[in-house]
Amino acid sequence: MHPVHENGAAPTGVDIHAHHFGADLAAAGLPDDPRWPRLVTHGDGAGQIMLGDRVFRQVHAPLWDTAQRIAELDAAGIGVQLISPTPVMLAYWADAEPADAYARATNDSVASAVGESGGRLAGLGTVPLPYVDRAVAELRRCVADLGLVGVQIGSRIAGMELDDPVLRPFFRAADELDAVVFVHPTDGGGGVIRRGGQPYDFGLGMTTDTAIAASALVFGGVLRECVDLRVVLAHGCGTFAWAWPRLRLGAGIFTDAAPDEHDDLVGRLWVDSLVFDPEHLRLLTERFGAGHVVLGTDYPFVAGQLDGARRFLASAVDRGALTGTQAAGVLGGNGRELLRTRTRQGACR
Repeated sequence: MHPVHENGAAPTGVDIHAHHFGADLAAAGLPDDPRWPRLVTHGDGAGQIMLGDRVFRQVHAPLWDTAQRIAELDAAGIGVQLISPTPVMLAYWADAEPADAYARATNDSVASAVGESGGRLAGLGTVPLPYVDRAVAELRRCVADLGLVGVQIGSRIAGMELDDPVLRPFFRAADELDAVVFVHPTDGGGGVIRRGGQPYDFGLGMTTDTAIAASALVFGGVLRECVDLRVVLAHGCGTFAWAWPRLRLGAGIFTDAAPDEHDDLVGRLWVDSLVFDPEHLRLLTERFGAGHVVLGTDYPFVAGQLDGARRFLASAVDRGALTGTQAAGVLGGNGRELLRTRTRQGACR
């Protein structure tokens, strides 16, 4: 049951980009390796994600405390939030057995948070994607047994791009199961561009990495083969929306594909609104369609995005970047459509 928001109405927002790291998830029993992330919490609501003895990130209680998360959703007017594992938890570097075990534990933790949320949270899991048979099995468990909406995957998988034939059985299974696939860059964008460090990895690496992932889906046959696959790309699909005219022209010059076919495939992608400039939402709606832009806040990692979501969209309307109807769709209507369950199963051709 949704509480009444401060304006007298039930919260209507649907946030599809938010992260979780359960306090119930421990790395005990896994092989000794500093790359396994550990959550260390303190009584004052603070904590750290640790990689070995190194502090990877300072974090706060809403990352693991469902009650505190929901209180902040109430304050921001968000009715439903789709939570996914913290990206550092996508352990594509690990061997098959521990990778599988860690994915299962992570997914159980996400499902537990969803279960105690009273309908306020939906969940995405993770799968050991380098081991595609195991990944498909865990995807089926996520959807059929745990009731999760789908899974989050990285923009690169152990050195493989998303159109690598090794990964195709996973996408076929996601289509068949009507599972949402949320693509999020990993490794902080490092290694994608020639200049590393910050702000380059955050500002250019992550966004370029995401654009490459989208390009693989569009040009590599994944969307063409899996005709009902629902893929969401984080951070407004990175630089893809701006690069698309040049990519489209290049495909026309160097391949025999019809440009209109690629336009249709781009229009099947979903993207979040996390672009930090309301003017950019204009291009996202033109590129992907107004119905395929959904609210994303990267909660609880990027300050001001959750509680500022309504102001951000109102600013887009004031600038003429969105109509009022489009802004309402981004705030909640499009997200509710994304989270729907199809009445028929998808089929890959």
